[in-house]
Amino acid sequence: MMNNIARWLLIVLFVFACDIFLFAQDKSLPTQLKPYIQSITYQSINGQYPKVNYTPIGKNITKVSLEWNMPDSVKQDDWQVNIVPGFNPNFHWAPHLTPTDDHIIAQHVFRAPALIAASSQKQITIIPDLDILQLKKSPDWYMDLNAAKNTLTLGMSKSLVKEHTAYVRAPGATYAPGKLAYGFYIMTETDKNALANPWRKSLDFFWKNWGNKAYQAAKKSQPADMEPLVGHTYNWAFKNWKDVVWQEFNLNGKQVGAPQFIVNVTQSPNYPGEVNEREFRSIWNQAWFSSLRSAQGLYRYAKRTGNKEFLDYAVKTKELALAFPQTKGFFPGLIATEMEQVEINGKKYNRSKGWNTYYFGNSNRNPYTFNAKESPLHILDMSFTASLMLSWYNELEKDQRLVDYAKNYADALIGIQDNEGFFPAWLDPSTFAPLPYLMQSPETSMSVTFLLQVYEITKSPKYKEAALKAMDAVMRKNIPVGEWEDFETYWSCSRYGSKDLVGKKVERNNMYKQNNFCMYWTAEALLKAYQLTKNEKYLNTGRRTLDEMLMCQATWQPPYIYVDALGGFGVMNFDGEWNDARQSIFAELIVQYGKLLKSKEYTERGLAALRASFLMIYSPENQKTKKQWEARWNFFGEKDYGFMMENYGHGGVTNNAGVGIGEFTIYDWGNGAAAEAYNRMVDHYGEDFIRKN
Repeated sequence: MMNNIARWLLIVLFVFACDIFLFAQDKSLPTQLKPYIQSITYQSINGQYPKVNYTPIGKNITKVSLEWNMPDSVKQDDWQVNIVPGFNPNFHWAPHLTPTDDHIIAQHVFRAPALIAASSQKQITIIPDLDILQLKKSPDWYMDLNAAKNTLTLGMSKSLVKEHTAYVRAPGATYAPGKLAYGFYIMTETDKNALANPWRKSLDFFWKNWGNKAYQAAKKSQPADMEPLVGHTYNWAFKNWKDVVWQEFNLNGKQVGAPQFIVNVTQSPNYPGEVNEREFRSIWNQAWFSSLRSAQGLYRYAKRTGNKEFLDYAVKTKELALAFPQTKGFFPGLIATEMEQVEINGKKYNRSKGWNTYYFGNSNRNPYTFNAKESPLHILDMSFTASLMLSWYNELEKDQRLVDYAKNYADALIGIQDNEGFFPAWLDPSTFAPLPYLMQSPETSMSVTFLLQVYEITKSPKYKEAALKAMDAVMRKNIPVGEWEDFETYWSCSRYGSKDLVGKKVERNNMYKQNNFCMYWTAEALLKAYQLTKNEKYLNTGRRTLDEMLMCQATWQPPYIYVDALGGFGVMNFDGEWNDARQSIFAELIVQYGKLLKSKEYTERGLAALRASFLMIYSPENQKTKKQWEARWNFFGEKDYGFMMENYGHGGVTNNAGVGIGEFTIYDWGNGAAAEAYNRMVDHYGEDFIRKN
């Protein structure tokens, strides 16, 4: 008898102790939400459930406010609210993948945080209340999307980085005594036009509530004139760090040169130790690292300021691009030197053997080999470089060699187009046969833009026909399902899924692993197709694609990001970067859509992206960033002004003592790219447009 009583007492005590893990279903769901939501359940904190208030704040938008009054400090590792849609979605979106129940979407990646579930008739979008999160008065927030169980989750928990970069819950969350607030917004939709673009209303909401205010504040607190930052960039590359950055040599009897691919803090004139080169010394003409793109910016700046020395550097870089050998129209993506290890005082350091040991190769960010000498030809890189040659011809110099080189490649390119319209991603460097990975990917979109440029110059219809066939293929296969896979998605630093996920969705999330670079190429190609054909399908799909890309843009200033971040971009839905260098490339395209659609939001977003392109530069104009650089590298000084890591918070964590700051600069994917974007937009729109909008 006593054993039974004791057993029941233990059960009662266990249930009471574990009450923090119990959920209460809200039975007071507002009438306007019932067609969209089956249930919302709220977890307790130490046995106390929140007081919940629903407030309609606009058409189809409901603000949900939660409040507790905590009598004592409470330790509880996890708290959740779970939302179950009242329909069967076939489309889902979240800013980060959560492949298992252990994974979460940590607040570190809350750039434009939302969870979306939609069918052909209904959509529900959940947006955390960033006004509350900005106060930083609660444990870290997170989200989760379980498409398989039709559940959208918001919560609070500490997190740890797992893999690169995924997040899992971590123990240790503590709730202070007093009032505790939490909140989110529920947006619902049935309009067919709105359902066709699942992100537009969310983006509008983010910009109206947080983005525009932060944008106006940034215009007052940040330098309106970006010229000094451009000056720091070129002063760094061609004066203070010139001996390590600028590479000049003779190639086939012609003097050529360009800034080298990458330098690190050990190459600073202020560094007290030995130089240790991070990667093989090289110069790239690739979709990320493009010396030809950066040289266009330097050329524009040199013309505007009358700097003959800089003009000479730019022309030498153009000559280098033209010296890359073509075989059957195809050409390599980089030139490099042999490397060696030298031993100094018992330690080994990486050093170049010099440009007399040069060889041509291709990007080693691919699924086949990390050896640049053996890497396959990359269609994306060739189309991007050839496109830049035509831009140089159209806008800077009427050098016919640029057109001839690009046209020679264009003829080879249309010869490998498949029956559906796609161009393969990679070619065997010996046989030029297409290789199996990404045979039908949105990398094709870059070739669309290039071929339409060739058509504009030559007026030969074969280029336009091939381009539009390719564009229609991407619209048919990739865009509707969010299959945004490119070389960076799996074969850069974030290699999750490279062995078994290519071409497949993460089942738990009903999403592909996605990268926003191919969203950009596609939005650019669609705009180009619309401008040539005036066919509205290209413009409408282009805007949808642009909006999906903009969900990766920071639309507020989180308190846990210790540099200015508004307008900066992340990379993909399985990575941690803020202020990534790609924003310098994205900026003008966003402005172009803004001008065409007469959208002030797009124009401001594009200019915010341009300004964000300079935010990571070490300089006196960027005081918050400067403080973080010096916390990480205490030997930095005036001769390092202009040094710039390509992004911030790459590893998925930050703090106010320099964690999140990197150790290298890629001129063509950082400060040089930012300067190019600014100089190009000055030429296209004028300095007043950039400063006053």
